[in-house]
Amino acid sequence: MFFYLSKIFWFVAQPLNLSILLLFAGFAICLAGSRRIGLSAFVLALAVLSLATWTSLGQLLLGPLEDRFPRPPAPESVAGIVVLGGGFEGAINLARGGYELNSGGDRYVETAILARRYPEARVVVTGGTGTLVLEGEGDGATAPRLLEALGVARERMVLENDSRDTYENAQFTKALVTPRPGETWLLVTSAFHMPRSMALFAKADFAVTAWPVDYRTTGREGVSLFADNPIDSVQAATIGLREWIGLLAYWLTGRIDSPFPGPP
Repeated sequence: MFFYLSKIFWFVAQPLNLSILLLFAGFAICLAGSRRIGLSAFVLALAVLSLATWTSLGQLLLGPLEDRFPRPPAPESVAGIVVLGGGFEGAINLARGGYELNSGGDRYVETAILARRYPEARVVVTGGTGTLVLEGEGDGATAPRLLEALGVARERMVLENDSRDTYENAQFTKALVTPRPGETWLLVTSAFHMPRSMALFAKADFAVTAWPVDYRTTGREGVSLFADNPIDSVQAATIGLREWIGLLAYWLTGRIDSPFPGPP
């Protein structure tokens, strides 16, 4: 139930959809005769869209998340590398059979680099299809094609293709690989997603070391106008809001122990 409710809520709450829904609502309310309320909805829609498009709101939301878990020095030995899904264009790969990457594709590039650096480590890909409507291929099915092309042997891979969100990533991966005490496991995911991911793996009693990639900020952004192109600004605001709302929701439902998890 949590998975479905979260997807429905986020469809409404993301800035672009929220702006469009507010515009439709304002138009309908005006037609119904409540002009003041309708105009208020128009103004709110404009404010949401303007903040997401023309300001540094997205960077300001992402910055603290990306800085929360700095990348540590490279360990001497690694038992396994866990990469969270979300780096592939699932619908395109299902149709065309390739390994097209999206903006989170750094996860798999870094995983291939780490696999070469630690040739004895197992490589765990966790991620199924986490959408309600769109049909696509899960990352656990796509990743072997890319990783093998980059020199990672198939027999090193452990593939988990059933999880739909980060909570299930942690739970299913722990059950699949049964890590031993004292082993070093690296967790590879986007830097902005690392606080929630680390908290969920800790909750699953799976000790991992954060290995963040896919940074979206420089760490030096301040409050500004027209700091980036509109498309990237909207995307940054959308991702930032999603992560903060996700942290709050996971904390309120007991899935994580802190609304802003950090290193121990």
